[in-house]
Amino acid sequence: MSGAGNDFVVFDFISGEKLPLSEDSIRKICNRRTGIGADGVIAFSKSNGHDFNMNYYNADGSTGSLCGNGARCAIWFAELTGKIKNHKANFSSNDELYSGKVLKDEMVQFNFNEPKQIKLNYNIQANNQEINCSFIDTGSPHVVIKASEILKNPVDRRSSYKDINQLPVVSIGREIRYLNDFAPKGTNVNFIQYKGQKILIRTYERGVEDETLACGTGNAASAITACLTDNINPPVSLITKGGDELIVNFSKDGQRIKNVSLTGPAKVIFTGEILINNFF
Repeated sequence: MSGAGNDFVVFDFISGEKLPLSEDSIRKICNRRTGIGADGVIAFSKSNGHDFNMNYYNADGSTGSLCGNGARCAIWFAELTGKIKNHKANFSSNDELYSGKVLKDEMVQFNFNEPKQIKLNYNIQANNQEINCSFIDTGSPHVVIKASEILKNPVDRRSSYKDINQLPVVSIGREIRYLNDFAPKGTNVNFIQYKGQKILIRTYERGVEDETLACGTGNAASAITACLTDNINPPVSLITKGGDELIVNFSKDGQRIKNVSLTGPAKVIFTGEILINNFF
């Protein structure tokens, strides 16, 4: 499945036999050359009192964080397979409860829980320079940085990246991801650029250890940061690296952010079979 270019291998352990997923098997499945290839794995299991449980694993096999685009894909898959009624989903993931709904075919809204650990406008040291950033946890930890804050040449402080497409996201993102400031678990890193009423965004994802075409929790973090630091009012439209548009909506009560939602495309790319001995 693809959620705005964020792609996932989905296993339905409610309807079918459960496989022994492990870090090693997930890495094999997500390998883009010797496996199926994906940013992560979603596994459906039963949830007492709710429509389903979504187990999410990053491409490196790690787990424990929320995936917003993965959640939207899970809601659409649940719609297609009859796991939800009236186009509305209530499900669990990482011992937390979430909800969402299908607005129309392949267009899904996911509702976040309230963000945590918001820290605005402070400096970190990376790329041989001080970089102004903000931090917010939207179910996964995210740093948000304006592309123009990154100097092309730290010696010449007049030269910064005016075009986000030229930004070396992987090298700078990877360095920030592993900074002691965010140890021991690290962070995801988002770079944004305002373009009219929209925000262009590129994201380095922890667990994938690369740039992805979209990141749902990163879009939410970036939209909220833009509101709190630059008075960009919701709903906020963000254009991902893959070219899709994601809409983040929320309400603001002082510095408290509530009712955060993420809306965008989710679709099935293909269905198939795997040879178990190749992966498990």
